[in-house]
Amino acid sequence: MTTADLSLQGAVLARLQDGTRIEPHLSPRPYLHPVRTTGGTVVTEEYPDDHPHHFGVSVAVPDVSGVSFWGGTTFTRDRGPVLLDNHGRQSHVSWTVREPDHHVQVLSWTDTGGGELLREERTTRALPLDEHTWVLDLRVRLTNTSGRDLSVGSPATNGRPGAGYGGLFWRAPIAPAPPTCTGAGGLHGEKALHGSRADWLSIAGTTTHGAPWTLVLLQPGPRADPWFLRAREYPGAGPALAWDTRLPVPRGSTLERRLRTAIHDGHTTDPGDLARCARDLA
Repeated sequence: MTTADLSLQGAVLARLQDGTRIEPHLSPRPYLHPVRTTGGTVVTEEYPDDHPHHFGVSVAVPDVSGVSFWGGTTFTRDRGPVLLDNHGRQSHVSWTVREPDHHVQVLSWTDTGGGELLREERTTRALPLDEHTWVLDLRVRLTNTSGRDLSVGSPATNGRPGAGYGGLFWRAPIAPAPPTCTGAGGLHGEKALHGSRADWLSIAGTTTHGAPWTLVLLQPGPRADPWFLRAREYPGAGPALAWDTRLPVPRGSTLERRLRTAIHDGHTTDPGDLARCARDLA
């Protein structure tokens, strides 16, 4: 496996990269890039100068019992962020479904010595919404195959307040102006939405060439993790597995999460329109 396209009605809207060329200290992992609007605007980023370990849409976790599947430095209580030899790898094992609009992939999460910690089943699906919008539906099932209890942490659980990132993460393209952020319940802006459990959140930005795009993110199901959101520093968002407390993953147990994102060609910032889009997503 090197790449796999995700298509609707013959149009390629996302490409899955296998991540095998990612350098070890960036935590090699599969990721989606480029992801495009129906009009062709790219709404993901890879290897950005500000964070070279950000790769499109991926499952990136900074701390699985001390192993990083995020890349870059690790935040430590005594020294702050330092580059450690603790980077794991997510490797493709097999496909169980491989259709143009629907992939199911088995992945192995291994530590620095090659021992498997987690076995993942990742489902990626493209769904139509309207002539200007399509939906990327991602479901992750992580099973602890290590033979011991594990836990998921983050820089926040290791002493850096507000940095509870880790999980399904979407890195959007940076532009001269930060994107507009809106959420359910009348929430507006990065400060209000970061760490919230809003039913949905929206990011509306532009590319460096001025092409407008809008993402509406929603976590289907009864459980919703806090949102990690960046806008001023760089545009990125995703549900946080370990916002301020480590998440236990007992031996043999399975952790399941899902993220559904509407990808709209153009700017949509009206709260009513965004709420209707979120209802369609749900």
